[in-house]
Amino acid sequence: MADFPLSTIRHSASHVLAQAVQQLFPDAGLGIGPSIDDGFYYDFKLPRALTPDDLEDLENRMKAIIKENQAFKTFNLTRAEAVSKMKENGQEFKEELINDLDLPEYSFWENGPFVDLCRGPHVRYTKQIGAIKLLKVSGAYWRGDEKRPMLQRIYGTAFQTKAELEEYLTRLEEAKKRDHRLIGRQLKLFQIHEDIGGGLINWMPKGARIRHEIESYWRDAHLKNGYDLVYTPHMGRSVLWERSGHLGFYNENMFAPMEVENQSYILKPMNCPFHILIYEESPKSYRDLPVRYAELGTVYRYERSGVLQGLFRVRGFTQDDAHIMCTHDQCDTEIETVMSFCLGMLKDFGFTDSKFYLSTRPETKYVGELSDWQMAENALENSLKKMGLAYETDIGGGAFYGPKIDIKIKDAIGREWQCSTIQFDFNLPERFDMTYIGSDGKKHRPIMIHRALLGSIERFFGILIEHHEGRFPLWLAPVQVKLLTVSPEYNEYAKTVAQQLKAANIRVELDNSEEKIGYKIREAANELVPIMGIIGAKEREAGTLSLRKRGEGDVGQLPVNELIQTIIGTLETHA
Repeated sequence: MADFPLSTIRHSASHVLAQAVQQLFPDAGLGIGPSIDDGFYYDFKLPRALTPDDLEDLENRMKAIIKENQAFKTFNLTRAEAVSKMKENGQEFKEELINDLDLPEYSFWENGPFVDLCRGPHVRYTKQIGAIKLLKVSGAYWRGDEKRPMLQRIYGTAFQTKAELEEYLTRLEEAKKRDHRLIGRQLKLFQIHEDIGGGLINWMPKGARIRHEIESYWRDAHLKNGYDLVYTPHMGRSVLWERSGHLGFYNENMFAPMEVENQSYILKPMNCPFHILIYEESPKSYRDLPVRYAELGTVYRYERSGVLQGLFRVRGFTQDDAHIMCTHDQCDTEIETVMSFCLGMLKDFGFTDSKFYLSTRPETKYVGELSDWQMAENALENSLKKMGLAYETDIGGGAFYGPKIDIKIKDAIGREWQCSTIQFDFNLPERFDMTYIGSDGKKHRPIMIHRALLGSIERFFGILIEHHEGRFPLWLAPVQVKLLTVSPEYNEYAKTVAQQLKAANIRVELDNSEEKIGYKIREAANELVPIMGIIGAKEREAGTLSLRKRGEGDVGQLPVNELIQTIIGTLETHA
């Protein structure tokens, strides 16, 4: 089999899927069918809702098409010819796409009787697609617009070999068991309630305790690393967002303005403009730089209901946000320091495997001087090289306002998650006319670096839940020790032990109910508590606890003071 990129294999599979759908529904309307990170999808307008039996039928039809070994061929048409062909085929969505594009020619691909408007590329023959599997069906508005028709989106995946497909499907099953929405409900960590609204999160007591530990760690780490903590409002006047440019290039992701005393206010989608205003509160000289502002700032973005997903995609979230204002000469040191800070923080949360991506200047439509872009790209690349980190370069993949490094972490089952970003910004310093006085006595423009280490608290918490499968390390666990009494006569001793643990800042919970001890142990195990302390006659007499550790079972008796010292030592290492 020829060695094609997975993206090419999967996009080719989406065409085979569309051909199978048209076999089953000859009048099916075709949307788009791209490859995505783990597979592909295709959107269809169909006469009825698809069923699980339909998916099985379509998958069998796809396998038959692949076995036919149809050739993929391409040809070009003029605009008039392309529109005419789509009209003839009754493909209104493809016709719309053609009319929206201003091209000299339009590329089409065909395999067997199936023809589609498409840029390609594709494999040469359908047998080169390999192993396929259809996964699910969901609704999707045409072009992501809720005012447009609702289509049916069929998701699938494809790999070069059956063994690779089976490995992926095994990971999918493991991912289902780790679904943060299910574990969050089981452990009572957070709540999404229809009366509050989609994409808005209620943090329940145990989830809030974990969040408190995350945020306390975050704040302490930032103070130790030379950042100043700031707090900014949840909204700002429209004039601020006009000045920043967000109303121009980010308006569709912002909530509608609200009127307050004849003034227009908007919920903030980002913290950056507020941090700039704090910077501008007093004149700065080169001796004052770098300035580092950090904030756990809650922002609001209008996400369509169709893309909301638990904690991973929400409308209100708290950004792990910081901005560094520095001189050109300080950039290399600042980037290297941020990288070390980031990797150390991720390690403490249990993430030790990362991939690095460097995105550089777009060919067109960018702001800032070429010399600044070169300096920034060199600073980012130098830090990666100096730290011995392998990375991929996305040439031209940077934002219009600056280059960046993205860090993707791998979780316990090998999935990659985008969390950390280090992003230069040549746009906002110009818009806000940010300056500092240099050693030459003249005004200079500072370099501004946006920087997120965890991303957002909500999304990072969801990743943590799935990475640890709800079995949080001791330092994060909402309940670190659960005391279980064999019978009510040992409740007083248990209360004394609980007080000792609390005095040592250990999170403890006491189950002194009249339930049988076996039931209490099962309940504590279902709550994924790291340590259980069982209390009966022997324990009360000796001043000990009989311990059960998560994942280990019974580990014997231990004096209460020794347990406290052991836990304190473990907490100091974030284990």
